[in-house]
Amino acid sequence: MSVALAGRSPATFEIKSATLPLVALLLKSADLGALAAELQARFGDIPDFFDQDPLVIDLGPLQAADPQAVPDYPALLQLLRGMRVQPVAVRGGSHAQRDAALAAGLAWAGEARVLEPAAPASATPRQAPAPAPAPEPAPAALQAPATALVIDRPLRSGQQVYARGRDLVVMAMVNPGAEVIADGSIHVYAPLRGKAIAGARGNDQARIVSLCLEPELISIAGVYRTSDVPLPPEVAGKPTQVRLDGGLEGKLVMDPLALR
Repeated sequence: MSVALAGRSPATFEIKSATLPLVALLLKSADLGALAAELQARFGDIPDFFDQDPLVIDLGPLQAADPQAVPDYPALLQLLRGMRVQPVAVRGGSHAQRDAALAAGLAWAGEARVLEPAAPASATPRQAPAPAPAPEPAPAALQAPATALVIDRPLRSGQQVYARGRDLVVMAMVNPGAEVIADGSIHVYAPLRGKAIAGARGNDQARIVSLCLEPELISIAGVYRTSDVPLPPEVAGKPTQVRLDGGLEGKLVMDPLALR
């Protein structure tokens, strides 16, 4: 015989499971001076790149490089908060690195995983695999947006446009000294003579397309090329697509576009 017992629920709170989309910092060195300089060089002129995003510090690369190196966590947290991110947890690392992080007030997120870009589909026909259960939808913050940010005016020197979480389409000239940034791809249907930074948050599948490629700088997922290195004559000033070959450790590849 079943018995039902009266219960009480708290009137002031409830505890439930929750998920939180995070950005991850893959820490490769405990040299905070070098880290500060590189963060400033990468993000210092993009004040809107982070917007108090929660962040997990991945200590795996640091452990692989030097398992005895323990960062100065109070200084590291201050540095990261100055970049408008909020460190909340760590993952990976040696026992010493992990224990120091926990002592500094960070949580342990051993089950967190860093999302990798999807591998491109193979051109070789294969036998279709057995149907698999449909995966759960990704958090809304990680899903590709339905629309791109479209700019239909010329961008003058000193102007900057950042397409956060989406592609950027510019219908007019990007003049020298102007800067266009996107977490996705960048399309400039006019001369590109300023700076173009695609895949700003590490998307190595992003691309840069311009009808007239004459940039001061182009970058995809942190791999960049400046105007100090002349463009090959087959793409300089011509319709071109720029892509990243070999992932984050690869190189920029420029393909002429045949528009006729």
